[in-house]
Amino acid sequence: MASVFITGSADGLGRLAAQRLVTLGHDVVLHGRDRHRAEEAMNAVPGARTALVGDLASIEETRALAEQANSAGLFQTVIHNAGVQSIHDAGVYRPNAPRLETVDGLENTFAVNALAPYLLTALIASPQRLVFLTSELHRSGEPDLSDLQWRDRRWSGSQAYSNSKLFVVALAFGVARRWPYVLSNAVNPGWVPTKMGGPQAPDDLELGAETQVWLAVSAERDALVSGKYLYHKQIRSAHPAASDVNFQNQVLDACARLTGVELPSAVAP
Repeated sequence: MASVFITGSADGLGRLAAQRLVTLGHDVVLHGRDRHRAEEAMNAVPGARTALVGDLASIEETRALAEQANSAGLFQTVIHNAGVQSIHDAGVYRPNAPRLETVDGLENTFAVNALAPYLLTALIASPQRLVFLTSELHRSGEPDLSDLQWRDRRWSGSQAYSNSKLFVVALAFGVARRWPYVLSNAVNPGWVPTKMGGPQAPDDLELGAETQVWLAVSAERDALVSGKYLYHKQIRSAHPAASDVNFQNQVLDACARLTGVELPSAVAP
């Protein structure tokens, strides 16, 4: 039995992955951004151990969430599932959605999709596997960190989302390189009909959750990879920048500066 922590597990792919893992007999800890969402997660996933609370748009609350996770015990796997998409609202495409700032004065899409997974990765103790949810849209991301917060250029919600998902892939690959004893991968679940993806999304929701569950707990040789980008359990090529060591370091260093937390050095298991 593996112990697995899943962020953003009150609905969508996170909830579906949690349900599958519980059915398989694993010890699952859920997460919601507030107490109400955490209760929703527990109601939706009978058999889960507990649900932790923390708003990933807040550095302070994300740090507190990591403390809760460490108090809950060591996890074999952390699935970084939570995310936001500023161009959609309840499944409606909104290309002109406004730029939002977090309580820390950071652009919201970047803060939730990239900075929070970095901070949790840096602070949650000793996972053996890390699974980062990304998107096919990461291929449209710009490997440029000169204006992360979109203060000096014209705002584009779609570009901010694509950029954040590119940063996530670079984060997964950078952690894999720096922590050779941890299996760290990025997963594209496809465009699936979740609240974020919208009801017209063409890909299969059940299949969308399969890869992260497989990477989280499987002993199959093909699941024991690291520093890979996967779609439906198959390794695919990612945006070339994600494999660039300099870009990986830029992403990691930017996240360290913004959070005040360095990624710990690798330690043997």
